[in-house]
Amino acid sequence: MEKLLKKFERYLVMGLLAMMALVVFLSTVELAIIIVQRMLSGVPHLFLLNISDMLEIFGFFMMILIGLELIETIKVYLVDQSIHVEIICLVAIVAIARKVIILDLYELQPITLLGIAAIILALSVGYFYLKKALSENTQAS
Repeated sequence: MEKLLKKFERYLVMGLLAMMALVVFLSTVELAIIIVQRMLSGVPHLFLLNISDMLEIFGFFMMILIGLELIETIKVYLVDQSIHVEIICLVAIVAIARKVIILDLYELQPITLLGIAAIILALSVGYFYLKKALSENTQAS
């Protein structure tokens, strides 16, 4: 029974990997279309983007990077049968960076900005200590 469950889990993970790859591919195509449309729509200043277009494109770009990191997480899980905390931490850092890039600072309460700052600080400190522990572990081996 356990062997059957392991096989089932492996097929599910491979399905997730295929779906995530498809989503990242389609998102990349959509991003390319958005860039071309936005560049051609600014007729007086052909090939120039305004600030709101650039922020939207950067947010979209960061979302694709998050998808790529999730693909890496799924691949590592498929090979090692374990989740690497370092990759998950990187995904969280990229996700919060995306949020910061697309923020409209004038619409947020100061407490929200403090919360985002706390998340960034916590992720940064956590990632620092994680890398430090991993490098010490590697050197000790």
